[in-house]
Amino acid sequence: MPQNTAILPKLGSGEAEVGMLRLRTLVRLRWLAIVGQAGAVLGVHFALGFPLPLGACLVVIALSAWLNIFLTIRWRKSVRLNETPAGLLLVYDVMQLAVLLYLTGGLENPFSFLFLVPVTISATSLSIRWTLWLGLLAFACATFLAFRHYPLPWMPGERLDLPEAYIGGMWAAIMCGVVFSAIYARRIADEVSRLMPELIAA
Repeated sequence: MPQNTAILPKLGSGEAEVGMLRLRTLVRLRWLAIVGQAGAVLGVHFALGFPLPLGACLVVIALSAWLNIFLTIRWRKSVRLNETPAGLLLVYDVMQLAVLLYLTGGLENPFSFLFLVPVTISATSLSIRWTLWLGLLAFACATFLAFRHYPLPWMPGERLDLPEAYIGGMWAAIMCGVVFSAIYARRIADEVSRLMPELIAA
């Protein structure tokens, strides 16, 4: 494994071994997201018969699958990530979700609440700075998706147009959820980090 050892410091070895977030954790969570996204897209298109840009959606999902395969082959999954690579992988997750939502209805899509997940992961594992940047990115993506997106998949020949007040409520709910979940997760993580030395001493 000598060739991997030389590269690992850039991703997560050396001083990165003190990091809280394992590559394995992000890979597994992304596989879970891939399965859920693929199941939702295929179910809506084939089981419900709602038209949507299936090819584009599957390409976006496949990019995440290829990223996971690359990370799994290239580096040990047990490696601990430092903040920069971990933060960039979470940035990718926010952007990938935003593109998929853009193709499937924007904030009208009930799965838009999943913007909370990368920000919450950051709040438990990364610095406040990275959590703030991810929160701002989620805010920017949600704001864009409130105005620009493909139509929400619906009955063939019909179009479901939700009231602007509802879209505004969805936007506010996502933003409040991002802020609340990040603060709550951060406080829990801080409590655990303060408690660990006491447990080790005991």
